[in-house]
Amino acid sequence: MSKWRTTAAAVRVLISLSEQHAKPEEPTEIDHPDVPRGTMSNSNFQVPVVHQASSAIASMRIAQLWRYPVKSLLGERLPTLRLVDDGIEGDRMWGIQDRRDGRILTARREPRLLFASSRLAGSDLPVITLPDGEEMAGTGPVTDAALSAWLGKPVALVAASESDTARAEYFADATDDASQAIEWTMPKGRFVDAFPVLVISTAGLRSGAVAYPAGAWDVRRFRPNILIQLNGEGWAEDAWADRQLSVGSAQLIPRQRCIRCTMVNRAQRGLDTDVNIFKTLHRTHGGKAGMWTQVMQPGTISEGDMVEIA
Repeated sequence: MSKWRTTAAAVRVLISLSEQHAKPEEPTEIDHPDVPRGTMSNSNFQVPVVHQASSAIASMRIAQLWRYPVKSLLGERLPTLRLVDDGIEGDRMWGIQDRRDGRILTARREPRLLFASSRLAGSDLPVITLPDGEEMAGTGPVTDAALSAWLGKPVALVAASESDTARAEYFADATDDASQAIEWTMPKGRFVDAFPVLVISTAGLRSGAVAYPAGAWDVRRFRPNILIQLNGEGWAEDAWADRQLSVGSAQLIPRQRCIRCTMVNRAQRGLDTDVNIFKTLHRTHGGKAGMWTQVMQPGTISEGDMVEIA
């Protein structure tokens, strides 16, 4: 776990910059009775607005599980995930590197990435599907050429295990792509922002949908690995910091709230650009959503599993 402790300084920088540069403007309040609230359109999961005390935690279950083999590409929803010591097996093990400066591309700086997807083949190699349907498997010249042609610049698909220092950039202001670009270094071993697993609840997304009902609070905007079904409204997961979550044969410990960025605003298949998603999070929850989490005991978890909090 020591390598995750090394991210503490980087996390403090992200917190400071988030507080300094995030715009405080509130989104326009619009009442659209015909717009369904909290719809997760492409994930077969809808969050109904249920006005219930946020402290009412009855049975908590895993609603959805997600894995993202290639950083910032769309991922794959799976019925089961295997958790290993440093995260989720096959998650964010590859990234697209800009050959001109060596940085790993993310959809913060290259929004087109969210229109391609990645999955793992039977051979545990990443398979990338481009927006036009073209597919390529694994690393190498063929994949690099296809990605470079798509993005219009020299890039390569690289493995996190072979990258000593993985650098990427994000915007100082999550609502303004013209704001200062800030570089950070990712932990070794996986192309993750800070911690290896991201957990979020349906109650939290539901509270966002209540605050900004015209927005599409689709789980895909938030890119969690684990979506937990929880009744009511409110970011109940905030209270899980440093507490043990037991699920399936695994144990996890949420460490701190996930600092959100422009990713939640980005367009992707079935979702339009919407900066009011971040503005709402900033206004109502300090620009944070979900919990950065560590694996304490490896194991297997499945959709429908009960979640217990110690």
